[in-house]
Amino acid sequence: MIRHLLFAGTVAVGALTGLAGALAADARAMWSKDEANRWYGDQPWLVGANYTNRSAINQFEMWQADTFNPQQIDQELGWAQAMGMNVMRVYLHNMLWENDAAGLKRRMGQFLDIAERHHIRVMFVLFDSCWDPDPVAGPQRPPIPGVHNSGWMQAPGAARLSDASQYGKFEAYVKDVVGTFARDKRIVAWDVWNEPNNSGGGNYKPTPRKTELVAGLLGRVFDWARSVDPTQPLTSGLWIGESWDRQDTLDAVEKIQVAQSDVMSFHDYNWPEQWEKRARQMASYGRPVLCSEYMARGNGSTFDGSLPIGKKLKVAMFNWGFVDGKTQTRMPWDSWKKPYTYEEPTVWFHEVLRADGTPYRAAEVALIKRLTSEADGAPQ
Repeated sequence: MIRHLLFAGTVAVGALTGLAGALAADARAMWSKDEANRWYGDQPWLVGANYTNRSAINQFEMWQADTFNPQQIDQELGWAQAMGMNVMRVYLHNMLWENDAAGLKRRMGQFLDIAERHHIRVMFVLFDSCWDPDPVAGPQRPPIPGVHNSGWMQAPGAARLSDASQYGKFEAYVKDVVGTFARDKRIVAWDVWNEPNNSGGGNYKPTPRKTELVAGLLGRVFDWARSVDPTQPLTSGLWIGESWDRQDTLDAVEKIQVAQSDVMSFHDYNWPEQWEKRARQMASYGRPVLCSEYMARGNGSTFDGSLPIGKKLKVAMFNWGFVDGKTQTRMPWDSWKKPYTYEEPTVWFHEVLRADGTPYRAAEVALIKRLTSEADGAPQ
């Protein structure tokens, strides 16, 4: 068994050299296509959501000790189970680990215990390039009225991304978190970096040289995760561009995503015709395909349009959002330019349920339940 160092408060970066040496012998290779497809053949059709509990504005409020809410999580995952969902994609943050490694892992274990009671498995996300580039731990600001995802924080954030002296902390975070749960069957996969080449979004100032910096780091993140020999696959999803099956059209970050992912993943928030085109492009690599984000009603992406195609193509499906709450992702992306403070959007952008657990559209919940029950939880 690998011994995992528990870091609390300030990380002792100097201790990392010995840790890296101890772990190197345990590193596994990237899965072959056959290995990846054998793994996927043993899975049920994976259907779920990107999950943040309703009282959390971001990763910090979800996971920090003062605001972690296991009772609410239990209730909400019960709602997910009732409609046939069997998986959730859940974001972490490197600063959560830096400030309280033992506490974060303990709460991750609690979360997995709750999810297991509801027959739900989890894909954790380690890093994220979206929204606020200046993450701050501790008490979080309230939501900006009428604005989509107004409190979400990038991981690692602009300052840390630009400072190579911080990278030892990133390595320790990845190795400790993935290594601790490397053989946990309740974890279905690791998404090592969400939309790594995203400039950020919202009204935030872009991070200089961000794509270049991420391209220099992303391959290392994959290597660090593999070094602790996880039994779960690693992935990072493509999300922009038109020709994902053509290597010559990919940027430096996307080439790493394609080359290093045990299973392929992608995001698409467009009409079903475009969603199917992108899914087939990803399938061209001969590996299992996970759609780790979709469903933005006002953009043409709906359960009705995409979920049946996902089932036909045997693509795992994670819609954005589950219960309406402090993330306010029922608001569309354009709310950053024109906040919905006078009235609600005509159509909710994301989310499946209202805060009290009732469906936004009963027909959507009925569709999810019907398609997942028809699959009967059996391997594909």
